[in-house]
Amino acid sequence: MALQLVQVNFKARDDSAVGRFWAEALGWGVSSEGTGATSAKPVGSAWPVLDAVSIDVIAVPDPETVKYRAHIELATNSAAHHAELVARLKELGATPADVGQGAVPWTVLADPEGNLFCVLEPRENYRDTGPIAAVVVDCVDPRAMARFWGEAMDWTPHEVSDDHALLRSAKGVGPYLEFLRTPHLKDTWNRVHLDLLPYPLDGQAAEVARLAALGATLVDVGQGDVPWKVLADPEGNEFCILGPA
Repeated sequence: MALQLVQVNFKARDDSAVGRFWAEALGWGVSSEGTGATSAKPVGSAWPVLDAVSIDVIAVPDPETVKYRAHIELATNSAAHHAELVARLKELGATPADVGQGAVPWTVLADPEGNLFCVLEPRENYRDTGPIAAVVVDCVDPRAMARFWGEAMDWTPHEVSDDHALLRSAKGVGPYLEFLRTPHLKDTWNRVHLDLLPYPLDGQAAEVARLAALGATLVDVGQGDVPWKVLADPEGNEFCILGPA
């Protein structure tokens, strides 16, 4: 059995507009999965994308615009690329955001509906990740999160400390998953979460049971009768295990 991180799931009032923003921001294609759902993924790629993480935007009536536990970070390969990307993102509708970051080499922005993200300065370890360098999750205990998620997805830890943990697929492709120790972590509904795909696809029940043994819990966020299962990791971060449609 195995799990693959296949997409980052955003909530938005206007899934189409936010989906188009992210597709243009990343140079990807955009597609609609039906009313209220829009996806952005690399052009010409089949789903699931094996060496990248797609973005799935789901319409909800009134998503809050506050700092949530998860955000994405975009990679750049030079100072000029960083400046060009930030300028282009602003033209697409992104706005500067101040989360108390102070004087840092990266740039914090918000998409047109307030989802925060970062454009990183060039970093050597992110040169082969694709446009999304990392998915970052605020947490209380990075070491515990690294243990849970490392076992959950069989990802390799690259850096683990009391302040942060960095994991990546054992295949050495796609973005990193980073857990960042965050004081005064707020207990809020997660506007951004991760979607995982089991292999084989009919192994959803076994994977849910395995993750429960690792410390995950089934949660009800009002999803109703759907083919995916909603769980929360040991710190309450929600994620979904996809299944046959």
